[in-house]
Amino acid sequence: MGLRGIGFVLQCYLVLTAAMYFDLGEQEEKCIIEEIPEDMLVTGYFLLEPWDLTRTRINTPHLGVTVRINDPNHEMLMSKRFGKHGKFTFTSHASGQHYLCFQTNSTRFSVFAGEKLKLHLDVQMGEHSIDPTAERAKDNLATMENSLTHLIDQITYITRQQGYQREKEEKFRQISEDTNSNVLWWAVVQTSILLSVGYWQLKRLKDFLIAKKLV
Repeated sequence: MGLRGIGFVLQCYLVLTAAMYFDLGEQEEKCIIEEIPEDMLVTGYFLLEPWDLTRTRINTPHLGVTVRINDPNHEMLMSKRFGKHGKFTFTSHASGQHYLCFQTNSTRFSVFAGEKLKLHLDVQMGEHSIDPTAERAKDNLATMENSLTHLIDQITYITRQQGYQREKEEKFRQISEDTNSNVLWWAVVQTSILLSVGYWQLKRLKDFLIAKKLV
């Protein structure tokens, strides 16, 4: 496969990079949850814009986004104020669910009352991320080298993610075994109690019949 073919494959792969968008209201905060392995560099690109680009607004250059990152223990890793677009990075210190929260500083003076804003978000894993807003020239060797490096980072991320999933599976299996063991012992205790109560009732009945001289 020639360089052109490799470049085409890489471009197809990069199209699959996770990207999303969601709406934000005035002073509204929304969070997304990302499963991130330990010691992984995360890079995020975002762009805040009105849903209707044809309408005129006041003070739209002053719109901004506050980005807050919490780790699986709900400890804050980062909290920073940005403009309408920007880039944020952080390194995970523990494997698990990380909370990426975004809050706009928009008010009725910056957008029309009740109108939502659209936040475009692209989250990438690894040290060599691809800036979705950068222009890339076709058949550019440097761009291809950067894409290959990014691909290696993605493979590293997938490997760490698989390790993290194996750890979760082992913990879940241990919890299941402990639960089954507890259920077994609880069944044994219940059976012992029922047998003891039954024996006590039979003994009391026998003593009653003997006392009444019925047997």
